Amino acid sequence: MPGLVDVHTHFMPERVLHKVWAYFDGLGPLTGGIEWPITYREEEAERAALLRAFGVRAFTAMLYPHKPGMARWLNGWAAGFARRTPDCLHTSTLFPEPGAAAYVREALEHGTRVFKAHVQVGGYDPADEALDACWGLLAEAGTPVVVHCGSGPAPGRHTGPGPMARVLARHPRLRLIVAHLGMPEYEDFLDLAERYAEVRLDTTMAFTGFSERMAPFPRRALPRLAALGDRVLLGTDFPNIPYPYAHQLDALAELALGDDWLRAVCHDNAARLFGLPHTSEPPP
Repeated sequence: MPGLVDVHTHFMPERVLHKVWAYFDGLGPLTGGIEWPITYREEEAERAALLRAFGVRAFTAMLYPHKPGMARWLNGWAAGFARRTPDCLHTSTLFPEPGAAAYVREALEHGTRVFKAHVQVGGYDPADEALDACWGLLAEAGTPVVVHCGSGPAPGRHTGPGPMARVLARHPRLRLIVAHLGMPEYEDFLDLAERYAEVRLDTTMAFTGFSERMAPFPRRALPRLAALGDRVLLGTDFPNIPYPYAHQLDALAELALGDDWLRAVCHDNAARLFGLPHTSEPPP
């Protein structure tokens, strides 16, 4: 295997990231009040170097707004980060607000490879009419979008499978990547993946000791996850994880779903989705 492709890593402006860490430190309601010590608090360049040392050849800059007027600014920062970080898949974000379709179109024209949406933090309905044109643009472009739409670690007003199911009913070709396997509504999001050929799931925090204590994956659903082996992608939530990076990999290996499944999840599925060359060199 040439290396790992991690579709769920967080890079964002330092002051924003530090506020995120402060929120985790404060045990806020969006973390369910769970103690969540951040393992990797290094500076930006050090964090990127750590991922490379772990064997990651391509990663993302998952960033997200929590209020209007923030998404375009974050997208500008992310474009600069992608230019100076060739192994980062250029990432953008969105929010239901006037002008959202315009900046989504602009981001696509400037080479964005993947989008991020966080329904829980943003507190919005992904089926909001203000986002409908955005989902249409992403579906037409074939650009994946990682969406935190499950109700873990704490439910929000618009989390759960229902809102995204309404989006997919209107945009069935949307390349949705469900973050955290849809934790804790795992089986409901497996339903969506089985219903829509372009729906994928990322493994972020799933099967780790931390998540299994909070929201265990139902073992009866493992055959369904195995059957979707070509649409499951490695995600970790680095650096915002309360354990070492390798624990996520060990947790996936311990499922014993086979070397082919593990290789597909950790590299091949994302490499195919993003058109990465089958080489250990970073993507262009």
